[in-house]
Amino acid sequence: MHGREKTKEGSSLVPGCTSMEEKPGQPAPEETPSNAPPGTVGRELFGYVGIEAVLDQMRIKTMKTGFEFNIMVVGQSGLGKSTMVNTLFKSKVSRKPTGPGYEERIPQTMQLQSVTHVIVEKGVKMKLTVTDTPGFGDQINNENCWDPIVKYIKEQYEKYLREEILISRKRKIPDTRVHSCVYFVPPTGHWLRPLDLEFMRRLSKIVNVVPVIAKADTLTLEERAEFKQRIQEDLKAHGINVYPQEDLDDDSDDRLLNKKIRDKIPFAVVGADTEHQVNGKRVLGRRTKWGIIEVENPAHCEFPLLRDLLIRSHLQDLKDVTHNVHYESYRVQRLNESNQLAPSPAAGLLGKHEMESNL
Repeated sequence: MHGREKTKEGSSLVPGCTSMEEKPGQPAPEETPSNAPPGTVGRELFGYVGIEAVLDQMRIKTMKTGFEFNIMVVGQSGLGKSTMVNTLFKSKVSRKPTGPGYEERIPQTMQLQSVTHVIVEKGVKMKLTVTDTPGFGDQINNENCWDPIVKYIKEQYEKYLREEILISRKRKIPDTRVHSCVYFVPPTGHWLRPLDLEFMRRLSKIVNVVPVIAKADTLTLEERAEFKQRIQEDLKAHGINVYPQEDLDDDSDDRLLNKKIRDKIPFAVVGADTEHQVNGKRVLGRRTKWGIIEVENPAHCEFPLLRDLLIRSHLQDLKDVTHNVHYESYRVQRLNESNQLAPSPAAGLLGKHEMESNL
C-alpha cells in the first residue's frame, strides 16, 4: 500500500493521522461563516497550520523587489508644487531647484518633465517618479492647455498595454502609469475657475485626482472653511468625482473612512522644506511675521492628511484603482478599437503603428 494503512471502511490513512470521518451523533467539523459567499465551505482547524505566514512572504518579497509609485502635480506656477513634493517625501525629489535666491521663471512652452528616485525606508524600496507640469494656466490663451497632460497619462497606459499583450512579456512590467494626480487650486477664496473645473473634469475620467488648496496660510480659518465648501459644491454640481470615489468603496469600513476624507477634500496645505526650532524641536515650517506655520501640525494645515492619504493609508488603493478602473477602461477601449479595425483575429494584436495612429 506504499506506506498507507487500510482502515476497515476501506479508506487510506497516512501513518500517525486519525480519520476525519464523522461519527454518528457528532457535529461536523465543517462550518461556513455567515458572511462567506455561496458555495464556500469553511473548515475548523485542529492545530496551527501557518496560513498567515503568507503575509511575511509578501512583505519579504516586496522588500526585495520594491514597488513603484508615480505621482503627478498639476497647477499654475507659483503655487509651491515642487516644495510640496519635497515636503511630502522629506527629500529633494523635485526636478526644480529650491532655496534662498531661487526665482521660478514661467516657461514659454508647456513641457512635462519626470524625475525618478529610489527612496529606501527601513529596508523597503520605493521607486518614485514625480511628473511636474510647469506653467499650466499661465499663458494668455489657455484653451486646450490640458491636452499635453491628458496625452501623457494615456501614453503611460499605452506603454503598459503594449508590454502586456506581448506573447513573451516580462515577468514584471515596468509601471509608469500615473497613480495619483495632485491638483493645486489657487487660494482665491472664491469659486473654482472655469479652467480648473474643466481640467479636473477631464482628468478625473482617466486618473485619480486629489485636489488641494495651495498656500492655505494666505487664508484665514473662516475663509478656508468657506472656500472648501464652495469647491465641494462646484465639484458636485459639475459631476467631478475626485479620489476616493464614492462608488468604489468596497465595504462599510472603507465607506466610513473615505467619507471622512471626502468631507475634508480639498486639503488645505502648506509646503516647506526649511526646518525651524519650535519649543526645543526641529520642525518643517514657514516663518511669517505672525510666527512659524508648522507643516506637520494638524492645527496649522492639512498637510498630514494629504501625506497619510498618498503614502500611508491609501497608497496601495491608489495603485489598485489605477490598474483596475482607469487602466482597465483604457485597455477595453483600445482593444475594442483594434478589433473593429482588424480584418482578422491575428491582426487584432494592436500593432505598433496602428496603436500610435489611434492615440
